Amino acid sequence: MQNLLYKAWFYDSRNNQNKRVMAKSKVLVVGATGYIGKRIVKASIDQGHITYVLQRPETGLDIDKLQLLLSFKKQGARLVEGSFSDQQSLVEAVKKVDVVICTMSGVHFKSHNILMQLKLVDAIKEAGNVKVLEYS
Repeated sequence: MQNLLYKAWFYDSRNNQNKRVMAKSKVLVVGATGYIGKRIVKASIDQGHITYVLQRPETGLDIDKLQLLLSFKKQGARLVEGSFSDQQSLVEAVKKVDVVICTMSGVHFKSHNILMQLKLVDAIKEAGNVKVLEYS
């Protein structure tokens, strides 16, 4: 996973010069309970980023995924509820971050997965604050 740090400039009036600083990102991982997603969550937390995990309502029906989400929370991730059937919930989740990483798998239903990813892109456009969108 590439380092999600981004550089920002600020003016230091004491020394009368511009300085470059490294800032931590606020990251939303979509598809966090999958093979790649859980590794992305761990890497993001390990790098010190404020890490959000999209918790979809249907996840509550899968005990293994629910336990994984709770383990993310214990590691410091923040769970944020959102559903692809509720566009406003996606927009609200995206507004919390500046980086979105989508690791949803399309192995079984590729056309359905593409439609969900397009909804995510629409939410990002509507929120207007995301600097980076990464897909796996």
